[in-house]
Amino acid sequence: MQKIFRFSPITRRRIQKFKQIKRAYYSLIILLATYFISLFANFIANDQPLLIRYEGRYYFPVLRFYDGSHFGLDPSERPNYKELNRSPAFAKGTGNFMIFPPVPYGPNETIRDLPGYPPTPPTAKNILGTDDRGRDIFTRLLYGYRTSFSFALLITACSMTVGVIIGGLQGYFRGWFDLTMQRMIEIFSTMPFLYIVIIIGSSLGTGFLTLLLIFIVFDWIGISYFMRAEFLRLREVQFVEAARALGVSDWQIMFRHMLPNALTPIITFFPFNLIGGIGALSALDFLGFGLPAPTPSWGELMRQGMNNIFSYWLSLFPVLALSLVLLLIAFVGEGVRQAFDPKEYQRME
Repeated sequence: MQKIFRFSPITRRRIQKFKQIKRAYYSLIILLATYFISLFANFIANDQPLLIRYEGRYYFPVLRFYDGSHFGLDPSERPNYKELNRSPAFAKGTGNFMIFPPVPYGPNETIRDLPGYPPTPPTAKNILGTDDRGRDIFTRLLYGYRTSFSFALLITACSMTVGVIIGGLQGYFRGWFDLTMQRMIEIFSTMPFLYIVIIIGSSLGTGFLTLLLIFIVFDWIGISYFMRAEFLRLREVQFVEAARALGVSDWQIMFRHMLPNALTPIITFFPFNLIGGIGALSALDFLGFGLPAPTPSWGELMRQGMNNIFSYWLSLFPVLALSLVLLLIAFVGEGVRQAFDPKEYQRME
């Protein structure tokens, strides 16, 4: 088991080098920690209680849906837990109670008792204010971060997988296959991405899966160029020729011998592709061609800020959040690029 997960000496040196770049290392820790926290956004900010005790029984609305029959209401009625919590059934002394998350607002909940007409500025109850529909901005930023980061991770992972496979096949087999794929890539490169999003969105809708597929179709082209070049270089290396002479199959040569030696472009470009994914989704949401309403989105909040120019909090906090996340990812990408720089290890040797 230890042999399977043992890193090579040069990989250990690269990891150690990355840890020595404090700005990149701490940025990676902050990103991983905040994204992990955002995965549990339902337990941090929600209008659904974490726990309910009613008539001696316990319920967990944050995890599953309960109809009104569980709380003395009509079975067809959807419980409004905040109103139910103010009812006599949950008065002191009854033994019934509700425990809400630290931020008791849902991402799409319109807050009724606001000190004015929305959008309202930051207060002690709404630390970042509310948007033009009276929804808590902190809650929407938290859920929007989870959506944006998950979307960018899926885009990057899927598009890089496609790019590695196609670029590797081009570089290894060359000939007519390489020529045909290069012509197809050139055609794909000339297609206007925004127009395609608009056309598909108007006919099929711009759901999460639809946008994801559109991005994957176009985003793999860049990494395929680098993988093609790496496989063209590695194809003539001695260990590949030796494996071919021993009768090893083409797929084993590509994915067991060549791919591990071509991982540097994948690792170094991963953070920058992540930046592109988050930025592209925010831009589409800002233009109105991104995720459908009422999905929490940083770009949608910035668009509200443009329509409500004097409500500074609508623009300020989403811009700060987006800038900070992209800056941290850029620091990680810069550190990875320095740690995996081949020239660094050539000088050491």
